[in-house]
Amino acid sequence: MTRRISRTAPVGLGLAAVLVISGCLGGNIDRSARAEGASRCGKLRIAVNPWTGYVSNAHVIGYVAASRLGCKVTYPELKEEVSWQGMSSGSVDTVVENWGHPDLIEKYVTEQKTVLDAGLTGNDGIIGWYVPPWMAQQYPDITDWKNLNKYASLFKTSESGDKGQLLDGDPSYVTNDEALVTNLKLNYKVVTGGSEAALITSYRQAEKKRTPLLAYFYEPQWFFSEMTLVKVNLPPYTDGCDADPKTIACDYPAYKLNKLISAKFAASGSPAVGLVKKFSWTNDDQNAVSEMIANQSLTPDAAAQRWVEANPEKVAAWLD
Repeated sequence: MTRRISRTAPVGLGLAAVLVISGCLGGNIDRSARAEGASRCGKLRIAVNPWTGYVSNAHVIGYVAASRLGCKVTYPELKEEVSWQGMSSGSVDTVVENWGHPDLIEKYVTEQKTVLDAGLTGNDGIIGWYVPPWMAQQYPDITDWKNLNKYASLFKTSESGDKGQLLDGDPSYVTNDEALVTNLKLNYKVVTGGSEAALITSYRQAEKKRTPLLAYFYEPQWFFSEMTLVKVNLPPYTDGCDADPKTIACDYPAYKLNKLISAKFAASGSPAVGLVKKFSWTNDDQNAVSEMIANQSLTPDAAAQRWVEANPEKVAAWLD
């Protein structure tokens, strides 16, 4: 993820009738109509980037596309930049949770016009540095970045040497952390943790064993329902403070996450184009699906199905 990281009113009776007739609300589906829908929709290729919240978006959209529109959905697992390249070439139809990427927007949206903005997901994204609850309780001033050097020795590891360790996530997550450490003159070394799952495991162990941990993390994120991580306050974000990646010395901005579609897909006439554009939900919605995947051992499709069946009004709005 580039970490450079309302509820819908009930549908009217007329719309509900249309959805029932088309099979959108279940029941007996006319096979010829379903076949026609499948023929019109064809393939839908949703890129899947490596974090659970994204997987939730992708499989909920994919489940609705397959079960309501008859699409043949596939989920190529790709890193973020590769996903953009796929949309540009036409081998990927959509990215369903984008965290910014101003450089890629300039290249593919503005210059080449091979990728289009498909609207907001409804999710609010936050990126930052967090410590486990026990640390914030024992060292309450640690949540101010100005005090981090005072505690640097606590965070030393074999990988960070004589500096404190700042643990990052998947190597494909583009962060500002190296520049922040340098420009804020912090006695820390950024160490790559490997994945979202590795970060979560590190936080669990740190809280259980009361070992120091300072690590990159983000919302929306189901793990906050299990552990209340405490965010370190970096210098406040202001417009333009992150314009030059080399000189960044401010916190991450708040992200309004959005969806993207390939220009080829947008012009295809597929009914899935409207579904992707209209898809919108909350952080709580995403976290509910992610928690089922991560903690309840449901497959992404099973979790998506459970959420979709429990939220027919929201789904109906996406299909209107």
